[in-house]
Order: sequence, then C-alpha cells, then structure tokens
Amino acid sequence: MQQILKAANLTKVFNRKGKPDFTAVNHISFEMKQGECLGLIGESGSGKTTVVNMITRLLESTEGSIILDGEDITRISGRGLRKVYAKMQMVFQTPMDSFDPRCTLGDGIGESLRNNGWSRKDTKDEVERLLKVCGLSADFAFRYPHQVSGGQCQRAAIARALAIRPKLLICDEATSALDVTIQKEIITLLNELRMQKGSDLSILFICHDIALVQQFCDRVLVLYQGNIVEQGDPGAVICHPQDAYTRRLIDSVL
Repeated sequence: MQQILKAANLTKVFNRKGKPDFTAVNHISFEMKQGECLGLIGESGSGKTTVVNMITRLLESTEGSIILDGEDITRISGRGLRKVYAKMQMVFQTPMDSFDPRCTLGDGIGESLRNNGWSRKDTKDEVERLLKVCGLSADFAFRYPHQVSGGQCQRAAIARALAIRPKLLICDEATSALDVTIQKEIITLLNELRMQKGSDLSILFICHDIALVQQFCDRVLVLYQGNIVEQGDPGAVICHPQDAYTRRLIDSVL
C-alpha cells in the first residue's frame, strides 16, 4: 500500500525569551499508508497540536522532514502551499469558528472550487453534491454558520474539506465539541467517506477520547511530553498498554 505521509525525526523547539528553550516535539517519526486512519492521542500539552501545525506547515519545524504523497514539504511556503493543500485538508474542533460568519455555508464550501477556476454553476452543483454526501440537504448552502447546529456545521466543514478531493484529512479534535450522539454520527460519516469505493482518503485523527480512537482508527500513536511512547493496534495498546504513561492515561478515563 502506498505511503501518504511520513514524518522523520520531527522536532520543534521554542525559544523563550529569558527562559530555557522548550522542546514541544522531540524527534518523532511515523508514517501513514494510503486509506489508513491513524489516531494520535495524549493529554493536553503532549505536543499533538504542535505536530499537526508542523505537518500542515502552519509552524516551521526545528529539525526533521515531512513527506506528503512522496514530496518533501518540510520547507515549502507561500504559493507553493496551494499544491500542498490540494492534497491535505483539516477539520477543526470548533467548525463555526472556521467559517466566515458573513458568508453562507455554500460560499465557504465552494471557495476552493472557485479559486481553482470552477464556473458558478459547476460550483453550485458540486456544493450540493458535497452537502448530500455529508448528510445535509441542498438548502444548507444558503444558511449561515449561526443558523445551524454544531453537528450540522461540522458536516459542512467536512464537505468543505473534501471539495478539492484531498488525499489526507486531518481531524484535530473534530468531535470533542459535540455531544455523544452527534460524535457518533460524525464518526460514522468519516468511516463511510473512507470506505467509499474508489476512495483513497487517509485520516489523521487527533483526539483525547480513547474510546473513539479504539472504535475508529487502524493504528494509534501515544504522545507524551513530545515523544511517541507507544504505538500499534488501538485494541492492543488500550487493553494491554506497555508504557507507564499509557497505562495512566487509560486508567484516568476507564
């Protein structure tokens, strides 16, 4: 199976004025296969967000490399990122904050299509298709973020992320702001999208909910103080943790 993402010796050191440097991520390495769902878990401050920000090029790494679909993107910036984001998209924790409140959901979903030269009619048709794929009716294209529920807005955010047909979807605590019933609906949707015939969608799933990771992910990485302390099959890691931190993390929620 083809590799979609590889991080090698990825490191981030923050220089703090008047204080010792802080290593948020310490020489971590991992890879993802095409079509795989990889979970990344750890307590607040473990380095999860820093890892995501480096992979998405929102933050420069101090050391290491990031390979996306065979291309080294470690130092790509400016206009070069457009090509990167055509292959990689994010779904955030608070979807309403990621939409412009002055624009409709349809405008937000169709923005990347218009930027890539799609006609108004083709964009409208594709937005409606994407909404339907994500379990929303076409009329949601005319609604504003504040006019829909959190779960509906997150579905629209997923539709927007899928608009340019990325190969990698990064879900950064994408279900944590939703109630349990809606969480299940979003996980079901993501699973359906990944399992669709012909789909090569890979998902990097950052989450603090161990049960969701066990239910949804093919593999899991456990991050602690910027280090990967354990990785493997979610069931094996959660039921038979080898690292002391993993045992404490699991015991704290069970």
